[in-house]
Amino acid sequence: MDVKSNVTYLILGGFVDMNKYRYVYFFILFMVYVLIMCSNCIIVYLILIHKDLHEPMYVFIAALSFNSVLFSSAVYPKLLIDFVSDKQIISLPACIFQYLMYYSLVSSDFLLLAVMAFDRYVSICKPLQYPTIMRKSTVSILLFVAWLWPLAQMAGVTLGGFKKLCTFTLTGIFCNNSILKLNCVRSAVPAIFGVFCLISFALLPVLFVLFTYAKIFIITSKRGKEVRKKAAETCLPHLMVLFSFSCMCAYDVVIARLELNYSKTVLLVLSLQMLLYNPLFNPIIYGLKMKEILKHLKNLFCQITQK
Repeated sequence: MDVKSNVTYLILGGFVDMNKYRYVYFFILFMVYVLIMCSNCIIVYLILIHKDLHEPMYVFIAALSFNSVLFSSAVYPKLLIDFVSDKQIISLPACIFQYLMYYSLVSSDFLLLAVMAFDRYVSICKPLQYPTIMRKSTVSILLFVAWLWPLAQMAGVTLGGFKKLCTFTLTGIFCNNSILKLNCVRSAVPAIFGVFCLISFALLPVLFVLFTYAKIFIITSKRGKEVRKKAAETCLPHLMVLFSFSCMCAYDVVIARLELNYSKTVLLVLSLQMLLYNPLFNPIIYGLKMKEILKHLKNLFCQITQK
């Protein structure tokens, strides 16, 4: 491509053995995408229609599932198109939009997990104050902040991070931090702002969640068996999801930020795992581990099978 010309498209250079396995890739990713959409939409649907699930904890779970739907819709359709296309390219505006959605939704997930940890702490450790603290207005404000704050921050990074491009080939299969390497001049500002976002939206929420759950387990260890059982049932699924998100964040830091040299095959496998685990496993974890959701899930499948 002519560097001096007004280049609109970027090449996605992270695909491997497309001539051999393009339809295998497509079939696997298509099935995964359908599973992700169906499982997360079912969780959101159950929480919306059942009044006994209209509690803050389940509202936040529905928000996480909704995020998974948005996240997958921002990445998977383009991936599926690329697998059956002769050229794996993306327009610069579409790439920037995907970058914005990817990081704002991941950041939102971390904030939602921190909010859920706070909700569990109040519910288990201060049950008498729970209705006063976790009112509908409080829940709405927390959701508003968890969704819009990361979006605003990442929009600032996006507007200030993309200057004149000198190269037009991305090393990945979708638009992540590797797009910043295409700039002709590497500026320290996007890197510093990125570190600030990493600390604000990943590190601090993770530390808050770990501190909160540690406090919950310390307090409940001094109480009865039923209280400890309730704490374990509601907190362990959140910790499992937190671990999954933390692994995804670590991947992005190690691969995209530190610029470690791995083979294209390894990078492809890691990228696909990152896109698969969180959106697919979150509804499985919450659907199987949360008793109330599992109860309604069983009832839904019984109604379907009886028709």
